[in-house]
Amino acid sequence: MKNIMIFTLLLVSFHIAAQSPEKKLVELGIQLPEIPAALGSYVDMVQVGNLVFLSGRGPLKTDGKYITGKLGKELNAEEGYQAARLTAINQLAVLKQSYGSLDKIKRIVKVNGYVNTADLFFEQSKVINGFSDVLIEVFGEQGKHARTSVGVFALPQNMAVEVEMIIEMKDAF
Repeated sequence: MKNIMIFTLLLVSFHIAAQSPEKKLVELGIQLPEIPAALGSYVDMVQVGNLVFLSGRGPLKTDGKYITGKLGKELNAEEGYQAARLTAINQLAVLKQSYGSLDKIKRIVKVNGYVNTADLFFEQSKVINGFSDVLIEVFGEQGKHARTSVGVFALPQNMAVEVEMIIEMKDAF
């Protein structure tokens, strides 16, 4: 009986770990928005072999406006965390629009987070955790990544955060 229980627990654990990112989004209640094309003299992403380099993206809301302001002045760390979560969802939307499915992603490799900060704000890592936490929730172990989080004097359009990332695809396309 004990062996059957252990085997059942292993199967359940494998099923949970093997759950696809697409199913995980549904389970988490995350809906990916339509993302407009890049507005500047750049593209949203570049693929080299199995690596995809995503341009920086900010917390664009569904109404087309960004979450703006300096952390430590107009926004607190929790508001910055939520802005970073939204930014992660937007980056996932770019990938979904480009590849048709997040199931084609092998792992998240690197995240670079930039936080629009006022003087004496030192919680950049806490803010960018909002981005990282979404990736881990959606991809599990494959969502854990190397990361940099820095404070900057200003960001385009006064965005609260901007985040770029590198991912590895399962197969080169």
